[in-house]
Order: sequence, then C-alpha cells, then structure tokens
Amino acid sequence: MPVPNDGQTIAASWNALVNDTPEDNIFADYWLLNSLKQGSSFKGIAGGDIITVSLEYAMNGTVGFYSDMETIPTSRSDVFDRAEFSWKECAGTIAQSELEDAINQGSAKKFDLLDAKLKNLRHTLDDVLNASLFSDGTGTSGKELGGLQLLIDTTPATGSPGTINAANFSFWRNQEASGVQTTSAFDNLRSTMRNMYNSASNGYAGKHPRYAVTTQTVFQGFEGLLTINERFTDKASADGGFKNETLKFKGSAISYDGDCLAGALYFYHPDFLKLGYLKGHWYKMTGPIRPANQTADVYQVSARCNLYATNRRMLAVVDSIT
Repeated sequence: MPVPNDGQTIAASWNALVNDTPEDNIFADYWLLNSLKQGSSFKGIAGGDIITVSLEYAMNGTVGFYSDMETIPTSRSDVFDRAEFSWKECAGTIAQSELEDAINQGSAKKFDLLDAKLKNLRHTLDDVLNASLFSDGTGTSGKELGGLQLLIDTTPATGSPGTINAANFSFWRNQEASGVQTTSAFDNLRSTMRNMYNSASNGYAGKHPRYAVTTQTVFQGFEGLLTINERFTDKASADGGFKNETLKFKGSAISYDGDCLAGALYFYHPDFLKLGYLKGHWYKMTGPIRPANQTADVYQVSARCNLYATNRRMLAVVDSIT
C-alpha cells in the first residue's frame, strides 16, 4: 500500500524530536457518538441474544362511562409488548513486528509506536461507528448499526425498526416535517424546528429533546438566523456560553456532524435514543496473539453494540432543509 512519505516505522523513530505524538490529520469530532456516550444514553447490557425494550403502547379499552346497573366490559386489553434489536459487531486489528519493536526503542524512539497504533485503531472505530449511527442499517449487507435514518425516519410510517411495523402501528412513528425553503434560504428552518421540538416533547412539564445534530451547512444556516437577536454583555455571553461548535435551541444543544444526512436535523433525548453495548465488550482489546508463521504480535479491538429507541414518537427529524 502506498504511503505519504517514509512509513510509520521511520516516522515513529527519527532522531530529530519535533513532537512526541503523531499529529492527527484524519479524525473529526464525533458529535453524535460523543453525545450518546454520556449519561443514560450509554447503556451496558448484561448478556442476551438481542436488545429488548418493553413498551406500553395502548390504553385500557374497558374504560368508559356507564349507567347504574349497566355491565362494565371485562375483556382483556393488551397494552404491553416489546421491541427487539439485534446486536451488531465491529472490530479491527493492528500488527506489531519484532523489527518494529527493535527500531522503536532507546534514543531513537520518538513516540511509542504500539500505543499510537492502538489509539489510531480506537479512533478509527469511533469514525466507523459514528458513520453507522446515521445509517439506515442496510450497509455492509445489513451488518451495520440501525442508525438515525432507521429510527428517526424521514418517512415515519414505513419500515419495521425494532421488528415493529410502523405502517400498522402509529405509536411507533417518529415526528417528521420538511424544512424546505419558501423564498429564501432557511426561511422555514426555525419554525419547523419549533414544531418538531414541541411535537417530540411530552407536554410542558415533561421531557423535551436534549440534543440536536445536523450538517455543517444547516448549522451555519441556523447560526445565521440568530445574528439579528445578538446582544453581547460580556465575552461569555458573546460566546453563547458554549464552545464555538455548539448552539442552543430551546432546551437542545445543537451541533453538526460530518456524517449527518444532507439537509436533515435530528432531535433526540437520551431516555428515548440509546447506544446499547454488551458489558465487557465495548472496545474490548485482546492480544497480543502471535501467528505461528510470523515474528509479530496481533492486537484486536472490538465492539458489540447497537443503537435502539425506546419511544420513537419522542424523536424528531426536520428533513429536506434548504
């Protein structure tokens, strides 16, 4: 495989010490993955062949008004069921030869080559998983995660995420609205965001979307709509109280992610959208393993996980944003 210049062994071991770690020229900040790895969104599950989510999906059909001695219905009302999500697996390996160990030592050692390789592998897993978190679950012959395009669908009455047919059961549909412009760019964005935020909220005193993720283009379009409302009283206010890549809409922290579907903005709450993983199998490393016919060690890092929803009607997408 071609390399940009001299290759990793030489890069790790030159004598003129310029920096003590490789400078990252590849990886991005993964807003969706990082937000899901916080708090209640990140769910360790102790075993089981699938992820199961218990659902309350209907009211008791026997409840109603009656008169004096009139009979009250006694038929059984089915009000509970469950959604089911399969485990998905993602893994990668690194190899470290004895020659690399020998070169990468002593005064010639610029940085720890093995440690740097492992960090690169973990960051690569971040990159692959984050992209899959936005997918519809059909990639790599259906082996990928069932991502936002599946769980917060732009056509909510289609598909069967969690093995529940959304066409047949309206309770299992996320909120959706188009943000296409009427006359000028992003002129319908804020009103549609307001509609989706409120539609994905459980009443005034209930739970509201806590996060929103979109593309850089839409993020900048939303940011541009805020300029007429700016009022700076100090530097913290001028910065909006957030890092420069994060804004707020009502109660939702908004940022952009390079893997997001073009023209889409997703609202979600950690109680209703979760990244589940098998305990002991989140970025699990095994090794070193020595192949019988090589003077090298192989290390493997793997994850067994999936994205799943507990309440799709509390999730929302603004799509076709222009």
